[in-house]
Amino acid sequence: MQIKTAEYDPLFQFSVFFSNRFSGMRQIEEDLISKAKEASEKAYAPFSNFPVGAAILDDKGQIFSGCNVENSSYGLTICAERNAVFQAVAQQGPELKVVKAAIYTPTEAITPPCGACLQVLSEFAHNLEIVISNQNGETKKFKLDELMPFRFKL
Repeated sequence: MQIKTAEYDPLFQFSVFFSNRFSGMRQIEEDLISKAKEASEKAYAPFSNFPVGAAILDDKGQIFSGCNVENSSYGLTICAERNAVFQAVAQQGPELKVVKAAIYTPTEAITPPCGACLQVLSEFAHNLEIVISNQNGETKKFKLDELMPFRFKL
C-alpha cells in the first residue's frame, strides 16, 4: 500500500503550483492597477476633467505607467495608454513586448481605451489582456482582440 503525502501526491503538487501561479498573477494585476491609479492622479486634464492612468507590463517583468496629458489644441493631447507605451519604448527600445495592461479611471463606469491607444498597444503586443478598473474597485478584463478585432497591420 502506498501512502500519499503532500510530497508525492501529484494532484496536491499541481494544486500548490496552480495556487501559487494564480496568486502571483493576481498580485501582478493588483500592482498594475495600483500603478495606473497612481498615474491617473498625475494626469493633466483641465479641459475634459477626465483623468486616466495606465500601466503596462513588459515581457521582462517591468512596469511602465502613463497618464493623459491634454492640450488646448485638442489634437495634441496624449492618452494615458500611449503615454505608458512611449515611456516603455523610450527606456527599453523598439523591441518592447507588452504582455499585460491596466487602465484606471476615477469614474463609475468601466472605460475601455480609445481606438488609437488600442492600435498603439497592438504594435507591441500580440493579444494581451487589458484590465480596466474604476473608482469602485470594479474590474473587467478584455483581450486586445475583443476590443479591436480588425487592427491595422503592415
